[in-house]
Amino acid sequence: MKIMSNSDSQLGSNQRSIFAAGVWIGIGMGGFVDGILFHQILQLHSLVSNWIPRSNLVNEQINMFWDGIFHAFTWIITAIGIFQLWRTLQYSGTKVKSGSFAGATLFGWGLFNVVEGLIDHQLLQLHHVYQNGNHLLWDFAFLALGGLLLLAGWLLMRHPSSS
Repeated sequence: MKIMSNSDSQLGSNQRSIFAAGVWIGIGMGGFVDGILFHQILQLHSLVSNWIPRSNLVNEQINMFWDGIFHAFTWIITAIGIFQLWRTLQYSGTKVKSGSFAGATLFGWGLFNVVEGLIDHQLLQLHHVYQNGNHLLWDFAFLALGGLLLLAGWLLMRHPSSS
């Protein structure tokens, strides 16, 4: 049985803090990919486009407002992760294992997809990934991608190849 010293305990705490920072950043980046790719570039949906169809200018403006709220949320989440990472590294001198950090970031992105997919797409029906067709297929593909990102992140954290 190994007894942990204060420095071992602090190192474990710092690694947990770096993991949390990676997850926050991954959640935010996943939100940015969703918002930029699906909302803006491809214009497949908006945050509330299943509740307020984008059928006229007023509805489009309402949807754009809620997309802006969503982007502000993802920016705040990303900023929290960056601040947590910066603070941990500044005060501890802990080295970041890039494989572990990348894994935590992928894990956070997958977590975003799964939570957003289950709550916004399925439970609340705010919008669907693709509003104009077989939305169930697209929604489940989004959830499957989230599951794959969670698995890839978890595997990368468990077996980081680089330090």
